[in-house]
Amino acid sequence: MTTTSAPQVPSVPLSRAATLPATHYLDPAYLELEKERVFGRTWQLVARTDDLQRVGDFVPVTVLDEPIVITRGLEGELRAFYNVCRHRAGQVALSKGNRKSLQCRYHGWTYGLDGCLRAAPEMEETQGFDKADFGLVPVRVEAWGPFVFVNLSDEAPPLLEVLGAIPAEVAAAGYDVDRMRLVERREYLVEANWKVYVDNYLEGYHLPIAHPQLFRELEYDAYRVEEFRFYSKQHAPIRELRPGEEIGVDRRFLRQPGAEDSALYYWLFPNTMFNIYQDNMSSNVILPLGVDRTLTIFEWFFAEPGTGPGWESMQQTIAFSDEIQQEDIVICEQVQRGLRSRAYQSGRFSAKRENGVYHFQNLVREFLRE
Repeated sequence: MTTTSAPQVPSVPLSRAATLPATHYLDPAYLELEKERVFGRTWQLVARTDDLQRVGDFVPVTVLDEPIVITRGLEGELRAFYNVCRHRAGQVALSKGNRKSLQCRYHGWTYGLDGCLRAAPEMEETQGFDKADFGLVPVRVEAWGPFVFVNLSDEAPPLLEVLGAIPAEVAAAGYDVDRMRLVERREYLVEANWKVYVDNYLEGYHLPIAHPQLFRELEYDAYRVEEFRFYSKQHAPIRELRPGEEIGVDRRFLRQPGAEDSALYYWLFPNTMFNIYQDNMSSNVILPLGVDRTLTIFEWFFAEPGTGPGWESMQQTIAFSDEIQQEDIVICEQVQRGLRSRAYQSGRFSAKRENGVYHFQNLVREFLRE
């Protein structure tokens, strides 16, 4: 059993625990701590392998405020570096492209795709200067299927260790993530703290009230959340058709024989989600833009995009997902307003329904060293 197999045992049991105080969602000082101690030490989903297929491909990305560039080297290896020239801190990649080298557009310092400094014009008279000492600073990069992650910490566990059983379970559910093709990407701005959005994602307690359409699709009484060291898994069994219900009219999903967990929701600490249904897979990345502003990036993947009825089905799936997202945005923004009230300091958990939220909040406390 690895260290990532089970969550740490909290000091206070769920039945007696209180939620994070409102100040954690309102005070900019907490967000600055989270940037360093949470986002700076965890695997961040930043790109797709579709953009890095060929030798010489490179993609600039960011981890919050940190500029990063990912390259596909001349030997086919995937590498990542801080996108910062070692001369005067210009960027060496301003947009994605394909080249045998990266060149800073400030003074022309040129780097190989392996990060080594190849050319530094007019530095001959600079004493003690050695190009070998001024390569791009490397960043850890790993991929799972089409998903490319980076980690700014040298001490974090490897990506596959953090993912635990997720890759094997996704494969067992019949999804070949390497064959998944991006069909659509949408970005949503939420006027709320990033943790408000994650809290909301990690429980099905709000389904009956906030998501009436989704509620009709699922066996709510069987909805449960399973916790692991750095991720959790929500089991949302698709409900059997009732007499008189029709697929495409009353229901979106049909429960397959023997497929109890037809809808699976994986959350990877702190801000990445993978949603798996019978005919599609989507990823969500949750990025703080400020203490009360959050960007959520949705990408939908299908194994065989197709045309005609297949294309129409995909558009219906995306529209259904968009409807749920719009409902969540309303709820999250209402919560953020409530957190500002002098009437609210902290709340309590539903011991039956909110263990996933409790798990997340305990990880936040752990990484903030509280």
